[in-house]
Amino acid sequence: MKQLMMILVCALALVACSSQYIMSTKDGKMITTDSKPKLDESTGMYRYYDTEGREVMIKKDDVAQIMER
Repeated sequence: MKQLMMILVCALALVACSSQYIMSTKDGKMITTDSKPKLDESTGMYRYYDTEGREVMIKKDDVAQIMER
């Protein structure tokens, strides 16, 4: 029973640590991400994971704002 409680507490802690972000683009789109978008300075593009777990890139110049959900 203690082991099950420990597993549940750890799983809950991991879920609480991850947060979604919303990126708004200059053309009005709202993009939900499963992780904080990271800027790749060498390419000038943000790299993030979408809600389906796929890695996606978007030009820095196309992004108007990034907000934590």
